[in-house]
Amino acid sequence: MMKNILNFNYDQLHKEFEKLGFEKYRVDQVLDWIYKKRVFNFEDMTNLSKEQRKVLVEKFYVGIPKLLDMQISKIDRTTKFLWELSDGNTIESVVLFHTGRVTACISTQVGCPVKCSFCATGQSGFVRNLKAGEIVSQILGIEFYRNVKVGNVVYMGMGEPLLNFDETLKSVEMLNHKKMLNIGKRRITISTVGIPEKIIELAERNVDVRLALSLHAATNSKRDELIPLNKKYSVDELIYAIKKYQEITGNRVTIEYLLIREFNDYPEDAERLAGLLKGLSVFVNLIPVNPVNPNFYRPSRWAMERFKQILERHGIESEIRVEKGTDIEAACGQLRRRKLKSK
Repeated sequence: MMKNILNFNYDQLHKEFEKLGFEKYRVDQVLDWIYKKRVFNFEDMTNLSKEQRKVLVEKFYVGIPKLLDMQISKIDRTTKFLWELSDGNTIESVVLFHTGRVTACISTQVGCPVKCSFCATGQSGFVRNLKAGEIVSQILGIEFYRNVKVGNVVYMGMGEPLLNFDETLKSVEMLNHKKMLNIGKRRITISTVGIPEKIIELAERNVDVRLALSLHAATNSKRDELIPLNKKYSVDELIYAIKKYQEITGNRVTIEYLLIREFNDYPEDAERLAGLLKGLSVFVNLIPVNPVNPNFYRPSRWAMERFKQILERHGIESEIRVEKGTDIEAACGQLRRRKLKSK
């Protein structure tokens, strides 16, 4: 049975090539073709002998997902991808263009088990975790189809990364490895709704990526309505985990806060959030809700600015996220859900 070569990290691939009787340097040659030149056919890797290429074709394949749909924003070039995996399941990725950098937003699961009420992905159900190679392949596909070099990565697409912990961390290692994608760890962000023990384990294992916590409410009663998992992991448990994370790493944490009109955008919500975050080194990202749930509406610009000003009066740095890709429904899960409904 052929193996997806993207599922192997650097050391594992050396062992695989050693079994085949290949010289050690052949690993670097193959990785250079795949990760630097974006060549995914072994027969085109011309600095390998014909016999070696034949062996690779028999033993491995480069598991780049099949592109089903690609939508490009006419406003800001934000591009959304719908990929089909080898088993027929579909996932989404997004690439965003900023001045001086290109950021990829990638998925870690097919669907999501968390089922947040504001998220299109959760409404489509959960199928399975992605393998590390399937996570990494999204970057390669983005670079190939958009002819760009991704410099920043956010694990903020479909799925909860910390519920696919080992494969997510393996993919981080591969993104970071100089012979692979060579993306600095401080340019990689893992976004989570909050799995306290895994947040602490991230710190203890010295992963040293950036961490973003999707909090979205400062009280359990409101957060329960948005994130069912909050009934298992309370707000207090999450804040404790963030404190432990910062004690170990010293790293600032981004707090993602979805603003929903007349639900969590009141001045008292901002005051509670400020009290909750007191003493922590955080940056708060204020995000106007996407129109996924028909019962949720975006606050006015004035209400969002008021919320921001209250946080800043308490010494908490924050910003209202600049939206990208609104004309192509760039939030993950929307395109996949539409395709599933059409079947």
